[in-house]
Amino acid sequence: MGCGFMAIADIFEKTITGTGCTRDEALWLANECALDVLLKHTDAIRRHFFGNEIHVCAIVNARCGACSEDCAYCAQSSHHDATPKPYPLLKPEEILAAAKRFETSCAENFSIVTSGPCVSGAEFDAIAEAVALIRNQTSLKPCVSLGNISAAQVKTLVAAGLDRFHHNLETSESFFGRICTTHTFRERVEMLRRAKEAGAVVCAGGLFGMGETWGDRIDLALALREIGVDNVPVNFLVPVPGTPLENIEPLGADEGLRIVAVLRFLLPRATLRICGGRPTTLGAKQEKMFRAGANAFMTGDYLTTPGLSPDDDLRLLEKCGLSPALLRPRIVT
Repeated sequence: MGCGFMAIADIFEKTITGTGCTRDEALWLANECALDVLLKHTDAIRRHFFGNEIHVCAIVNARCGACSEDCAYCAQSSHHDATPKPYPLLKPEEILAAAKRFETSCAENFSIVTSGPCVSGAEFDAIAEAVALIRNQTSLKPCVSLGNISAAQVKTLVAAGLDRFHHNLETSESFFGRICTTHTFRERVEMLRRAKEAGAVVCAGGLFGMGETWGDRIDLALALREIGVDNVPVNFLVPVPGTPLENIEPLGADEGLRIVAVLRFLLPRATLRICGGRPTTLGAKQEKMFRAGANAFMTGDYLTTPGLSPDDDLRLLEKCGLSPALLRPRIVT
């Protein structure tokens, strides 16, 4: 693919001084600009806004499987044949123990993630207790991903010490109905707005490689920009046997890097956090995710697929000449 240097230079300058490129400019970057030229500019955007500090998070799958939603990508949906062995909500002390395993790593944030459309009653009370335990007994910042909850519940979590409320939009509104039919894109947007109004900082991104177009990817980013999301997880599909998307070919590394780069032009001031599917899609090119504009990533395992250890990720950062935003003294045992 060719690339007119002056054209991308103009888009770059507008991106640095504004809130992000236009939809048409993003489509041009996605389809016409050479990847090496694109990454040269996205690396400069990242360094301009974030320097060389990289933010790291980790999660725990606190309640697994038996989900009533029919998201086509998800191994935890009860609609599919891929559901891993389900288990009920972990106890607050078990969640705290999971968090403490990352306390001597480079992770800043630790998220409690539950399967299912929502949490309520005693389970919600247990999660609020776990948030308070993580806030008060570790140096980690607690986050949650709990599905669709009320404003009152969000306020309770914020009072307990919540740092961020996570709720992915996953894809564009026009493509969403092909991925999930048990709830709508607008319901997800409304949850993000409700969380913001209740005083939470929101974290929302998407899953790429589900058969969506570049237009869908860009429209997702524009929706996040309109809502005012400043922390954007970027996930790549790992096709799971037994799910409707099991036969989709995983994205290649160059396509994954181009996705990150176009998102960086669209969301120049947002934290782009590379999460699920990183080893599968980026593989040996993981170090290039920072040149593509990423300034954060998730370490450790994901919900139902393995990730890299914090030690492996620290070595990756050192190889790239970068440093975690938070580096605790290592404890030698």
